[in-house]
Amino acid sequence: MSRVIEFRDALCEAMTEEMVRDERVFLMGEEVAEYDGAYKVSRGMLEQFGSRRVIDTPISESGFSGLGIGAAMHGLRPIIEFMSWSFSLVAADPILNNAPKMLYMSGGQFGCPIVFRGNDGAGGQLGSTHSWCVESLYANVPGLKMAIPAFPSDAKGLLKTAIRDDDPVFFLESERLLALKGEVDEDPELLIPFGTANIPREGTDCTLVSFGRPVHFCLEAAEELAGQNISCEVIDGRSIRPLDVPTITRSVRKTNACVVVDQSWPFASIASEVAATVSEQCFDDLDHPVVRVNSDDVPAPYAFDLEQEMLPNARKICQAVRTATYSS
Repeated sequence: MSRVIEFRDALCEAMTEEMVRDERVFLMGEEVAEYDGAYKVSRGMLEQFGSRRVIDTPISESGFSGLGIGAAMHGLRPIIEFMSWSFSLVAADPILNNAPKMLYMSGGQFGCPIVFRGNDGAGGQLGSTHSWCVESLYANVPGLKMAIPAFPSDAKGLLKTAIRDDDPVFFLESERLLALKGEVDEDPELLIPFGTANIPREGTDCTLVSFGRPVHFCLEAAEELAGQNISCEVIDGRSIRPLDVPTITRSVRKTNACVVVDQSWPFASIASEVAATVSEQCFDDLDHPVVRVNSDDVPAPYAFDLEQEMLPNARKICQAVRTATYSS
């Protein structure tokens, strides 16, 4: 059975079900307990599990991230919440220099089954330092996995997979999607494997590849372009590491055009990697070079209108599709 719930509640359900299933799982971060989470994602969890498994921390990301990594090395399965992935930058040493490398550097003696999760990208007029899109920075590091859900059902299924995974998982959410409602299966074994993209809209003229919140911009653009007799296939990657290359290339071989939409900055972005992969594997199938739509190469503005213009949006995606399909 399924029912309609908010994105934040899907995340809460995933953590709650996994903590019931496995007593080694615990949640730690700023305001996750007494305040029910800064964005109410952990609402009710302190009451259900107590302060030994839902733990409020000081404002010290490097400290509690390192604590979580140590706990994972010794057999526990921590979920570390960053109120914003912007704040993870002060914990870059433990989360990038220790967690992904531990299994390799210990010769297989110590794994690090830990989930780092929190809000990624521009929220809503939060300014430059609180609007980081960290995927292009962190996905560069071998030894970690990275998931970016766009819908409530994926939020639950991917997070449950992340918690059970034996590798460190970076789980990137969007604050702007937390109130999004959608159907979510009640099955406690709802697991979505990493590396399996979803196709929320099929099409024949152009492949749109995206992750997380920009998937919704792609769907908006595809609906607008349909009125202009341009049929877009939208691929929601769901995970960046691993990347579902077969699904992407299969679509491009059908449509012969590709636009990659990514909220990272354009230089050395996730879109750059996807575009390079598509160009290498689908060179003879493409009627036009792959087109990328990224956030503008500037710090995120505070002003609402400027922030909206800086981010990927349906207008920019429509223009990119027209370019890729020689329709403009």
